[in-house]
Amino acid sequence: MIAVLQRVKETSVKVDKKVVSKIDNGLLIFLGVFENDSKKDVDFLVKKVVGFRIFSDKNDKMNLSVKDVNGQILIVSQFTLCADWLKGRRPSFTKAASPTKGKKLYEYFANELINYDILVKTGKFGAMMDVSLINDGPVTFVLDSKLKIFKK
Repeated sequence: MIAVLQRVKETSVKVDKKVVSKIDNGLLIFLGVFENDSKKDVDFLVKKVVGFRIFSDKNDKMNLSVKDVNGQILIVSQFTLCADWLKGRRPSFTKAASPTKGKKLYEYFANELINYDILVKTGKFGAMMDVSLINDGPVTFVLDSKLKIFKK
């Protein structure tokens, strides 16, 4: 599972030219779900996101989490993060989860974040979305749940 976190001052998602979600001050998370992902991948990333200290303290050091700053989270499903782009010039998406599995884990991810008393909003799963944002920094991180195996 891949989560691209962007620290934002504001962000919104439109579907068919209508705003379906909007937040101020927090995180925009693009979430890609692979066919071999499970709830364990979600649990790992949720704990990382909740405690990830990427917001500035009074000394302008990244010492605060989204929870510490009472930030909000907007999650957007993005299966293209699961693309295999190494061979040829056209990406393959065969390693992405099926829509059914992807939606299930996407919703589980959102609900687990809500359990930490964070305001969480979502885009519309599977829809073509227009995403607008004002990136704060810019500060962007790519978190891959499979990389946890390298931690000693």
